[in-house]
Formats: sequence, C-alpha cells, structure tokens
Amino acid sequence: MGKKINFKDLVIWEDSDYWVINKPPFISTLDDRNDPVNILGLAKQQNENAHVCHRLDKDTSGLLIIAKNDEAYRHVSIQFEKRSIGKVYHAVADGIHDFNDKVVEDKILKLSNGTVRIDRKGKEAKTTFNTLKAYKLHTLIECKPLTGRMHQIRIHLANIGASISGDSYYGGKPFYLSSVKKKFNLKKDTEEQPLVKRHALHAYKLTFLNLKDEKVEVQGEYPKDMRVLIEQLEKNI
Repeated sequence: MGKKINFKDLVIWEDSDYWVINKPPFISTLDDRNDPVNILGLAKQQNENAHVCHRLDKDTSGLLIIAKNDEAYRHVSIQFEKRSIGKVYHAVADGIHDFNDKVVEDKILKLSNGTVRIDRKGKEAKTTFNTLKAYKLHTLIECKPLTGRMHQIRIHLANIGASISGDSYYGGKPFYLSSVKKKFNLKKDTEEQPLVKRHALHAYKLTFLNLKDEKVEVQGEYPKDMRVLIEQLEKNI
C-alpha cells in the first residue's frame, strides 16, 4: 500500500460493539509478514480488544465486521457458524454468462501453496450466482457464499467457466482497456497495464445481528479500480 491508511476513514457503520469497514484492496486482514500494515493492527490501534470477525483475501475489497469486545466477537462467530450471516459479493468475470440462482456445491481442498482446488476429499462449500449485467466480453455477477471456504467464490466461478477478471491463479485474464475500447491509443514506447491489478471481487453487502439482536444491513461501494472497470464496461457495451 503506497499511501497511509486512516482506519476511521474505512468505517462505514458502527455501534458501541462493532465496526463495519470497507476494506481497500492490497491490504491483509490479519498479520502478514510481508506487509506491516493490516486491518487487525489498525483496529487494535483504535481499541486493543478489537477482533476481526472474518477475513477477506488481501486483494479482495469490501466489507468486514470488526468486534470491539470479546462478547461481540463471540456473538458474530456463532452467527458465522450457524451460517446465518448474509454475504453478497460482486465479481466481474471473463466471458458472457447467464446465471439465474445457479448453485455450485463443489468441495474445496486447501493446498499447501496457499491456493485451493476442487476435490471430492475437500470441505463442503456452497455458492449461489446470479448475473447482474452482461457486457461485450465480461459479466458482472452477484455471488452469495453460504459457506466461507478459502478462495471459495474464485474457485467456484473458475470451475463453471467464469473465472474472475485478473484472477491469474484460477484462470482469469488481465483486463486491458484496449479489449473493449475501439479507439484505444497507447503512448509510444509504453506497455499497456491492466485496468485492475488484482482479481475483480468486492464484498458488497453484509447482514448480521448486533448484540441487541437488531438486524444490521450494510452495503459498501466499489473501490476506485473496480468502479473505473465497470464504468468502462458500461461505456463500451
């Protein structure tokens, strides 16, 4: 991360027990040897009792629940165990796909190299997919994971032929503006860079119960890179 991150700028909802933040891409949720700045560390600077209630991949942007005390952490952990927390992600996938409540239940096996694969010996996993909008060469997809396996949405989409744009681990191609823009001119002696330098996946919406058992529903807007990507797809339909 180039610029300094102010934790309070990330908070989009809070009460006395929780923060919900909109995590930028390229920052780890938990301690990372390769990255001194991480969400847990930033939260603990605000409140030493802070617990991150779940995690997002370093390159995935979007919503995270952070508990301010042990009781709040336990309360949300139980909801995750019972699979009662509503999670909605948005992804831009390569190709054109027409998904209408498509359920994928391929088992996921975690590998020692930090990736996963579909394998009958793996853990059960379930995701529902819906097409939000199809463009010329890409599709904006709503993803609802019922389970929370590592790289679940990424591998499930890849396994049904809809790899996420920019997700080189699971077959996604880099998104170049020249692929959709008719009159695209590159400056002389420069190499075209991908518009999004990561997998185009964003944790868009979360629904959970706070400590008073009141329903909390939070939506997080796209970060700049994904916003620009979708704007370009819209312009070049």
